Amino acid sequence: MGCSFTGMLTFADAPDTTSPMPLLFLGHGSPSNALQDNAFTRSLAELGATLPRPKAVLCVSAHWLTRGTRVLCLPRPRTIHDFYGFPDDLYAVEYPAPGAPELAREVAELTGASCDGAWGFDHASWAVLRHVFPAADVPLIELSLDVLMGPRDHYDLAGALAPLRDRGVLIVGSGNIVHNLAAIVWADEAPPYPWALAFDAWVRDRLLDGDDEALCSYEALGGLADDAVPTNEHYLPLLYAAALRRDGEGVAFTHEGIEMGSVSMRCARIG
Repeated sequence: MGCSFTGMLTFADAPDTTSPMPLLFLGHGSPSNALQDNAFTRSLAELGATLPRPKAVLCVSAHWLTRGTRVLCLPRPRTIHDFYGFPDDLYAVEYPAPGAPELAREVAELTGASCDGAWGFDHASWAVLRHVFPAADVPLIELSLDVLMGPRDHYDLAGALAPLRDRGVLIVGSGNIVHNLAAIVWADEAPPYPWALAFDAWVRDRLLDGDDEALCSYEALGGLADDAVPTNEHYLPLLYAAALRRDGEGVAFTHEGIEMGSVSMRCARIG
């Protein structure tokens, strides 16, 4: 028997919806976007205005790396400012969305994850969701990335989340398709590296083609992949969105572009 949380939703007893919730992959980029009014943040606000109202959000975060998969099970998670050297105003930002402990426990059962009571909302979730759901009134949980798993493992794990789409849960992967901090150019309007453009376009085309096998095997691109994805924690959330796509669902890119030469800001909506 389910128990409700904050009076908003009893997940164990929630009926299936008539159509699945969309899937999102959001390129979150710099934490500074949390406070900025720019083309990227406006696209997030526009996206939020077009989405069906979710009962909860499950965010697969590029900034929560663990040994073993973990899911955030707190009723009132803290806002984590997991960055350094930014203006004081950014450290004052809070995103007081409620957690969803019952949903989190269900996700743990579906995926074999462990419930976590120590983490919070890192900036991979709150820095973008504060533009999508600025009232912070949609329950939010995070799912970590197990560093011991490979891309195919993450893709396969994502499939266990499929039933949640029919029950009003918006699943969001937050990362960046291209994410090479060592190559960043700290200048306004920095031109993209050719390899950043090439890899971003390759992923775009694979998403449009529904070629999930290629997305999981991106390392076969050799040097191009090495430049674009020197470490894969920002790429992996994309695989969760790809894995949960259903036959006939289209892909729309709600924002695109390369910032600081080496960070893709491409965002995708599926369904």
